Amino acid sequence: MSTALPTLQDVSRVADETERFLNALGKAGFIGDIDASYGGRLIAATDNSIYQQLPQAVVYPKSSHDVRCLLRVANKAEHQHITFSPRGGGTGTNGQSLTPGIVVDVSRYLTNILELNLEEGWVRVEAGLVKDALNEYLAPHGYFFAPDTSTSNRATIGGMIGTDASGQGSLVYGKTSNHVLGLRAFLANGEALDTAPIARTQAEQIAQENSTLGAIYQQVLKSCVDERATIDDKFPPLNRFLTGYDLKHTWDKEADTIDLSRLLTGAEGTLAFVTEAKLNITPIPKHKVLVNVKYQNFQAALRHAPALVKARATSVETVDSTVFDLARNDVIWSEVKDLLTDVEGFSMDGINMVEFTATEAADIEDKVASLCATLDRLDPNESGVIGYQVCADGASIQRIYAMRKKAVGLLGATKGRRKPVAFVEDTAVPPEHLADFIEEFRALLDAEQLQYGMFGHVDAGVLHVRPALDLTQDEDEALVRRVSDQVMALTEKYGGLMWGEHGKGFRSEYGPEFFGEHLFMQLRQLKAVFDPLNRMNPGKICTPAHSDAALVSVDARKRGWFDKQIPLEVREDWQSAMDCNGNGLCFNYDATTPMCPSYRATKDRRYSPKGRASLLREWLRLTHTEGQTLGQAKPSFWLKRVWNTWRAGTDYNHEVRAALDTCLSCKACATQCPVSVDIPTHKSRFYQHYFSRYARPLKDYLVRDAEQVLPRLAKTPRLANALTQNPWSRWLQARLFGYTDTPSFAVPSLQQRMEKMTHLLSWDDFYNLTQTEYFDASDYVVVVQDVFTSSYEPEVIEAFLQVAQRCGKTPVVMPFKPNGKGLHVKGFRTQFRQQAQRMANQLNELHNKGVSLVGLDAATTLCFRDEYHEVLGEQRGEFRVDLAHEWIIRNMPVKLQAQASNAHYTLLPHCTEQTALPNLKQAWSAIFNVLGLKLETPAMGCCGMAGSFGHEVEQKELSADIFNLNWKHALQQEGSVPLATGFSCRCQSERFTPEKAKPQHPLVVLAQVLSP
Repeated sequence: MSTALPTLQDVSRVADETERFLNALGKAGFIGDIDASYGGRLIAATDNSIYQQLPQAVVYPKSSHDVRCLLRVANKAEHQHITFSPRGGGTGTNGQSLTPGIVVDVSRYLTNILELNLEEGWVRVEAGLVKDALNEYLAPHGYFFAPDTSTSNRATIGGMIGTDASGQGSLVYGKTSNHVLGLRAFLANGEALDTAPIARTQAEQIAQENSTLGAIYQQVLKSCVDERATIDDKFPPLNRFLTGYDLKHTWDKEADTIDLSRLLTGAEGTLAFVTEAKLNITPIPKHKVLVNVKYQNFQAALRHAPALVKARATSVETVDSTVFDLARNDVIWSEVKDLLTDVEGFSMDGINMVEFTATEAADIEDKVASLCATLDRLDPNESGVIGYQVCADGASIQRIYAMRKKAVGLLGATKGRRKPVAFVEDTAVPPEHLADFIEEFRALLDAEQLQYGMFGHVDAGVLHVRPALDLTQDEDEALVRRVSDQVMALTEKYGGLMWGEHGKGFRSEYGPEFFGEHLFMQLRQLKAVFDPLNRMNPGKICTPAHSDAALVSVDARKRGWFDKQIPLEVREDWQSAMDCNGNGLCFNYDATTPMCPSYRATKDRRYSPKGRASLLREWLRLTHTEGQTLGQAKPSFWLKRVWNTWRAGTDYNHEVRAALDTCLSCKACATQCPVSVDIPTHKSRFYQHYFSRYARPLKDYLVRDAEQVLPRLAKTPRLANALTQNPWSRWLQARLFGYTDTPSFAVPSLQQRMEKMTHLLSWDDFYNLTQTEYFDASDYVVVVQDVFTSSYEPEVIEAFLQVAQRCGKTPVVMPFKPNGKGLHVKGFRTQFRQQAQRMANQLNELHNKGVSLVGLDAATTLCFRDEYHEVLGEQRGEFRVDLAHEWIIRNMPVKLQAQASNAHYTLLPHCTEQTALPNLKQAWSAIFNVLGLKLETPAMGCCGMAGSFGHEVEQKELSADIFNLNWKHALQQEGSVPLATGFSCRCQSERFTPEKAKPQHPLVVLAQVLSP
């Protein structure tokens, strides 16, 4: 197939008028980032909805001044056709931030907490601040920002304001609008707008002014005060009644005040751009109890919900059997299975999570006792209630809610081409009608033969329903319109609406039908005074009065339209990249989360699993040739590859490679992403294709040959260090080969250490024993060497040999054989497959004799389970190589004599290891506990080394930034001895904290306390 990709100009050039505007913006003093690259625009072309719309550019303001500058330049006559849309976390489910104009992304820089006033109970923040980051800051003061969302670890305050977000606990805590005290925003003409409640008489005075603000207040008084009777008649008293422009609450009738904050909150950026918010904060409840009520079926859970609300609960959340089963098959289940145990004799196909909160314990105890007594009296066959469990500690409650929050993403992991998608997922009806409403909703979906998952806030009458569709199929795309129309009619029948929580976005076309002509014209009149030229997120919610511009439609172009241009066999071959649904869990703000370190350090969304998956999907679309699949192209002659590299221009290949080059191949995304987007595997495959056209850098060949060269050098470590660690050779390594800070070979070497271990069984003697009929495999354990531990830290192997002997086993060191991990990382896939097959054959031979195999480096050992399975499939065989803690936990005697130690240890786990093996920390804690040792296991992210990645000159700065996120802080803690399970982690720690002792592998500590 042809390897030539269209240039950026061939794909989609930025319009000339946009280029002129961006140039003018740079000259006007805008200091933020301006990104008009195709890749940068692509990552802003999707969110968590089914839609895709390519913007002309993405700008990242660094302050409110930048936003003002942007809009003032745009207000000049020559730029007044430029349109904008604000963007926060990019988690919207209805395409609210998607635009063919310019995206203004506040999430990269506008993340500051500006002021905290505990006496008055408020905080002032910038719009790009993530909700959970705010609560992390407030927690030590005993407060929190109450509105909750399932995406709270990546949703921004600005985005929550834009959609008037709410979630769990809204019956008590309300929506975002209930907590907004004031806003700093900018109008389309660049004028600042500071909002706060003011007396109606003052608003009337301002309305007399000949100004933009005067016109705004004049229209607000007409639409919100004069039309109050019509508004009250039309809007039902629902907790989740979103209208876009909050006509009902902009005028507080009792206080007789006008608050423009109410109008902007929920407006989806169509009236003004919010840059700062003053928010009220709520005391954190000191006491929480969660009662997990179990049901035979989901309908029983729905019908029982009103009774639970009457139990004076703070919130009642629910999940159906579909979501529940997905959780059971996800890594998250290991965290909650003890809190949601099965009920003997019944099938648990639904749960309600009933939370009680209070500042005084007594206020909860009576409520919980009363509810439990009521539940105990219910007949399972009549009520559907089959049991319950009570969680009274904060950690358990958080685990349950982590499962509930992850449910959104888990729905995207369903098998088959049809995936549950968001387009009618936040309907709201009076809670007393919810069960009947859902029964009809289900009938509607069943009539279309659709599968679906359901979860939500039954206390507020809101349920998230996601029908499964394959939007690459025309007939399924047509169902979006058909189902949307039916759901709109159904919600109207039950006195609700189809956008109760997540805003309108591309569902805005239903606005006229819902509001009626007269009230909808009030929205249009308001739009006209705020944004007369229809430039602020045009087409969403409404268009200005007297404008002939159209609203956006549910029929707008969807991601499936682009995906179906990729041949089916290619889509299936790159399935996990195609499965990315924009949920954005990889955007988690928390520095201690292992996914995704390069995004966390840069805040560049191209360097996230979602961003890379988006770039890869477009690469697949642009690259495909009908009837062929990627990977069939033969590499070009090397001279041609050199020529292509030398003359490289703006080929889109390079944008994809630039994003993948920053991937550490840590594999966290493969397990932590709800749909298991495996970027390292796709990176390996992309490199194979890319370097069939372009020349490879020399550093890649060093990685390729490392497992051949390093063991030879390690045999004469003093000579090797003299050759590689002198100033001239270090300069040469950096300038010619692109590597820096390479470690020194261990002295004495592994071979020298083993020669001194007189009782160590040699490999030859062991292998001969395996051939005899008297061989008992249970007496032995074989260490499978890796190149890093053997060359640089043989003391770790020595430590394991001692621990194994104390566990009553005879340890044997297998002669070194290349593992091939580096080949996979750098895309030498043909060589990797050959290497993997040779290694697998030898390991299977030992496995078939019943021999236990142990590897001491996390990345290379887990490669046997992951990458080997990927490239070999069934030819991999059944062998298993345990990591040290897995073997020890099975073979450690119940009572093992150890030396007493008063030291306090802290485990800093390897990121690949802790994400692939969720019980890692518990296992090491159990091992240390048996020996009477104190071990702390804090949440940790990536150290930033990842094999050769951190040694690459071009990645050193990023590697350091990742290390500084939380490893640097963890190593500087006094009073604790740090332990690190990864070789790369120990190497990185020594490099960036030379003043501290290098962390040891936990095995070294075990060997010390177990030594006679």
